[in-house]
Amino acid sequence: MRRTSARFTLVGATAATAVAMAVIGATTASGSAAAEPTAAAAGPIGFGAATTGGAGGSTVTVSTASAFIAAVQSTTTQVVRVNGTIALSSMTKVASNKTIVGVGTAGKITGSGLNVANANNVIIQNLTFTGSNDDAINVQYSTNVWIDHNDISGANDGAVDIKRASTNITVSWNRTHDQDKNMLLGHSDSNASEDTGKLKVTYAYNWFDGTNQRNPRVRFGNPVHVLNNYFSDIGSYGVASTENAGVLVESNYFENTEDPYHLGEGSSDAGSLVARNNHLVNSGAGQTGGSVASIPYSYTAQSASTVKATVTAGAGVGKI
Repeated sequence: MRRTSARFTLVGATAATAVAMAVIGATTASGSAAAEPTAAAAGPIGFGAATTGGAGGSTVTVSTASAFIAAVQSTTTQVVRVNGTIALSSMTKVASNKTIVGVGTAGKITGSGLNVANANNVIIQNLTFTGSNDDAINVQYSTNVWIDHNDISGANDGAVDIKRASTNITVSWNRTHDQDKNMLLGHSDSNASEDTGKLKVTYAYNWFDGTNQRNPRVRFGNPVHVLNNYFSDIGSYGVASTENAGVLVESNYFENTEDPYHLGEGSSDAGSLVARNNHLVNSGAGQTGGSVASIPYSYTAQSASTVKATVTAGAGVGKI
């Protein structure tokens, strides 16, 4: 089935598709619920677990755009601490072996975004992104990336777009809001030759707060793991699996989301999607189909009914 991205609103708890306080699915990977995790994770879980960023390198603190650009584009292994608002005029390239982290709640990127292109081993953490003239964060031809504990809103295009053979990436503990196109995984139906076998991403403990669509929208990646996220007041749809993708939507909390997940999107053909142990509050039942490759790492899913409290307390900046 193909869907369009037209925005719609919930028609209330009495809607035919609404499922109040329902839990659907089967056994989690571990067979039992996990204790609530601490928000300040020591490192990424899932596909991006090998990412270390600038660990072991020098540390520099920046507060101007010129110093920021010089630091993130340097060839050295480095931790770049952002203390203040960095106004960018265009997408700014990020080099390999970098940790870019905000100081407290002071680290902010505005005007444009970060381009992780042809890079390896990058962490972007604890930053507020507002009003980018393009994406807030774009990842392409890159591996081992961890995007964690950021607050992202008002990007002209995507909040976090991952494409062009990128893989082994974790997107965790981010709050995205005031955003139409949120998280795209795979940019084109015609890019199978580059993307097949790649685009392996874990989306965990994110708060998709009123974001309209692409939470995420997936092409080709299989498996993609959407685990323990909180979806609130989603406008058009939550997760879409298209073009031979395989997406496991597991132990998430959906609230006021009429279309939590479906197959196909726009002109893109249906992929596969398996839903397991999700918690649905005033939300539709969703659409599933096909099979998804096994998740290749060990994990224990938190009980979906507790995810809202955990994520709203821990996602975003100032929580690490």
